[in-house]
Amino acid sequence: MDFNVIWYIIVGVLLMGYAILDGFDLGVGALHLFSKGDHNRRILLNSIGPVWDGNEVWLITAGGALFAAFPEVYATAFSGFYLPFMLLLIALIFRAVSIEFRSKEENKRWRKGWDIGFSVGSIIAAMLFGIAIGNIIIGMQLNSERIYSGSFLDLITPYTLLTGVFNVVMFAMHGAIYLTIKTKGELQTQVKKWAYRAYTLFVILFIPLTGLTLLQKPEMIANFSFGNVELPGAKHELILDHQFAISIFAWLVVVLNILSIMNIPRMLSKEKYIGAFISSACTIGALIMLFALGIFPNMIISSIDPANNLDIYNGSSSNYTLRTMFFVAIWGMPFVIGYTTLIYWTYRGKTELNDSSY
Repeated sequence: MDFNVIWYIIVGVLLMGYAILDGFDLGVGALHLFSKGDHNRRILLNSIGPVWDGNEVWLITAGGALFAAFPEVYATAFSGFYLPFMLLLIALIFRAVSIEFRSKEENKRWRKGWDIGFSVGSIIAAMLFGIAIGNIIIGMQLNSERIYSGSFLDLITPYTLLTGVFNVVMFAMHGAIYLTIKTKGELQTQVKKWAYRAYTLFVILFIPLTGLTLLQKPEMIANFSFGNVELPGAKHELILDHQFAISIFAWLVVVLNILSIMNIPRMLSKEKYIGAFISSACTIGALIMLFALGIFPNMIISSIDPANNLDIYNGSSSNYTLRTMFFVAIWGMPFVIGYTTLIYWTYRGKTELNDSSY
């Protein structure tokens, strides 16, 4: 049993859970200012009110798993992305405070200020996540000691800005589809229009971004080849032995991605909003899996020399640590999943305002 691969999958699943769950409430925040009237904005806030903080548990858990299983990857990522992560932390804090404080006063300026804080914080957070993904795809300036040697401005390129904008649009689409489930009447009609517009922009960005990614990093499709291929910077004899199975799985994910994207407008037109949300969640999940398969077994790619790449072997903890943590994880993860399921089941249905609402 290769615990390095297992922990790569576990960290990926946790990040996927975060992207799907917190992705829609970041999307709701990005759309917040498009809603008119205090009542409608309170509906949007309260649609995510019971779940937004629980969704962020997935990010904390993913960070903890990365730190424990791949400490060198964690250290390099957090040092290289230090300023972006600080901005991300500020955005998430400001967003959380905006949710809690917004309805504490009746003053219009007070509420408008927190509305802006909630929306801007959500957009910045989604943008930074996308920029981070873009940098991992095209590579970071890792030196021979596998330490980031670039500057903050080196992380901001036309490509990474495009991945950031794409991520904002994808989360906005996901959030709008979620709102079709939680709203009714005229507001539901409005958010359905948002969902169609965000979907259209998502597709418009998706096609050129995919082409640009393959143009700049053709090795991203190495794991989609059914033959043995050379993946730079990785020592992975066991992976090469299973290349055919990996390629089969990769192409199944491609099919899932295409079908889920195509199914979103179909479900929306039939007013099957839960089906549309599941399709949107599958789209996000498939894109994350394609990203993970594209860089696998690497975790952080060096733009200086492939020999400097951090992969699931040279950036991991000892095999004993990985094995011990695995048995802890198989007991701990069901509690996270169970808690999340319970919260969503408890607060299912349309959002209604009451005395305890935001």
